[in-house]
Amino acid sequence: MGKVWDFLAARDLELGPLSAGGQPAGTWRHWQLARGDNGIAWLVLDKAGASANTLDEEVLSELNDVLSHIEREPPTGVVLRSGKKSGFIAGAYIGEFRSMTDPATAERRLRDAHAVIDRLDRLSVPIVAVIHGYCLGGGLELALACDYRIAIEDARLGFPEVMLGLHPGLGGTVRLPHLINPLEAMTMMLTGRNVRARRAKSLGLVDAVVPERHVAAAATAAVTGKLKTRRGGMLIGIINTTPGRRLAARRMRAQTAKKAPIAHYPAPHALIDLWENHGGDASGMQQAEIASFARLLAGDTSRNLVRVFFVREKLKSMSDGDWAPQRVHVVGAGAMGGDIAAWCAWHGFQVTLADMKPEALAQAIARAANLFAKIGHKRIDIRDALDRLTPDIDGKGVRSADLVIEAVPEILDLKRKVYAAIEPTMRPGAILATNTSSIPLEELRGSLQRPDRLVGLHFFNPVSRMQLVEVVSHDQASADTLARARAFLGRIDRLPAPVKSAPGFLVNRALTPYMLEAMVMLAEGTRRETIDAAAETFGMPMGPIELADQVGLDICLHVAETLKTSLQRPMPDLSQMLRDKVERGNLGRKSGNGFYVWKNDEPMKERDAPVPSTEMTDRLILPMLDMCVACLREGIVADEDTVDGAMIFATGFAPFRGGPMHYARSRGVEDVRRELERLAQRYGERFRPDPGWDQLK
Repeated sequence: MGKVWDFLAARDLELGPLSAGGQPAGTWRHWQLARGDNGIAWLVLDKAGASANTLDEEVLSELNDVLSHIEREPPTGVVLRSGKKSGFIAGAYIGEFRSMTDPATAERRLRDAHAVIDRLDRLSVPIVAVIHGYCLGGGLELALACDYRIAIEDARLGFPEVMLGLHPGLGGTVRLPHLINPLEAMTMMLTGRNVRARRAKSLGLVDAVVPERHVAAAATAAVTGKLKTRRGGMLIGIINTTPGRRLAARRMRAQTAKKAPIAHYPAPHALIDLWENHGGDASGMQQAEIASFARLLAGDTSRNLVRVFFVREKLKSMSDGDWAPQRVHVVGAGAMGGDIAAWCAWHGFQVTLADMKPEALAQAIARAANLFAKIGHKRIDIRDALDRLTPDIDGKGVRSADLVIEAVPEILDLKRKVYAAIEPTMRPGAILATNTSSIPLEELRGSLQRPDRLVGLHFFNPVSRMQLVEVVSHDQASADTLARARAFLGRIDRLPAPVKSAPGFLVNRALTPYMLEAMVMLAEGTRRETIDAAAETFGMPMGPIELADQVGLDICLHVAETLKTSLQRPMPDLSQMLRDKVERGNLGRKSGNGFYVWKNDEPMKERDAPVPSTEMTDRLILPMLDMCVACLREGIVADEDTVDGAMIFATGFAPFRGGPMHYARSRGVEDVRRELERLAQRYGERFRPDPGWDQLK
């Protein structure tokens, strides 16, 4: 035990008597408790065998024992801290959610957990939660049960449960709306967005924001009643009245339904019901919260979203690696190249951005400045990121780059010319990555002296929002090159999806039949709004017509032409309407006009379009599933989890359905295949199911 605390003492965290090598009371595995000379006890959570604190049954059971010890020998006060540098508590241990398939079992375990949190709340001495880093979900609910909350300047607090198809379940719905403005409380829980320390202070969520060196003084002031707080207020009481809740809930439902239809995402609607129906009665609210959380946890939406969480963690783990490049050189300052360069600069890389056209460089730097202003919270961070992004008209940055990313237009000869010019000047250990969206790497590597250093890094638009990047391998790429490419993506907070080189790789190949079928339906006379609604009803974030406009009709046409030529399978004929729009320069959002007219970055849609049929939805979605199965059969992607993660995080494929392969299995493989056969008989061979379906039985 002494060695453990020697390790803790070397940290920068203020842990009271434990920082000074004080002997902890008890022999708990995850918790340490020590009393200082002033009578204040410091209670530290340092979950064994984990890089971050999470709340599971064992941690809460130990906390219950700790509270018994404190009740027997009450200190002057208790300071609750995390011993992890990564943050306070990241929430509940989500792994336990997967085993709770029975609502009755979930309710029983939740009641036990609530009993521990309530016991903390009822302690007869002041309790001060000192929060650094992330304080999320159950971690924030634990902090809410304390008498005071002190945040370090880097703290971020939030309730992300809605992302898992849930709402707070350890008393958060009870305590938060009575601590801060209920409308702000509901917004936090409904959106899942974090708030930073200063914002939390202005909301009344924390009582003070201090630097680490002032933690001991601030905690002592809180325990002794000398910390000034701003609590309550008449507005909280007024909004929490029955009429106030009823009026606010009506507006919340209308706004929530636009972004999260109740059929797909029941959790936010259940949260609104909880607050409206029980918000004036703490005991009733607590019991209703437990029952509601248990029902949601056993529902399909939550189970699928929890699965997606673990798929994301699996993809994220692929970026583990110790490669630490410093300099990135990007060739091509168009929409993709410029945005890739900006994203790399934001994440600490020294970036040179090369292009033959000064105007393109100027536009890319302007876009970067706009992006940094949106995502940056400190002027110095924005300034530093811009300082790291250097326009490079002569392309000299390639000589010192650890990684060179080519992002020129999808023209094979142009890319080869770029490689011929830059490869001789690249550093010996540097990697060459291409952002090609459809060209097989075997066709690109032909003239390279070191094809083993070539890898595909296929980003998706917009770079700052799309989490996934396809890492494209070929049979001459070295394992070290691929590992370094994945590690680089971890450095820029992106998820790698390993795929083999093939026309369209995985994502574009799967999206193409979806987009082309939409064009066929458009040519048949179906309204564009109805086609989009057919996909949105399924749960896609936007329909295929709007998506085509977003991507750029010229890019859609190029990818479709490439795949139609290279894939040995029936595909719809390319839309003449699409060709005509590209020839006229009506390229979608970027030109202001495509299939839709765009104003203020929004498509102008008519509201009286007919409601889509179920068959229309299947005509769009099932060919996408079929192409995913083909990619699995051909070995382009290793497993179903990677397929599901790639399609969710690159295209927004309905997350609540768990991904295309999970949806196919949930719906039934035979049912999907039968429907494809029926569509093939009615509409043509393009719907004939891939032989890979036989392997899914």
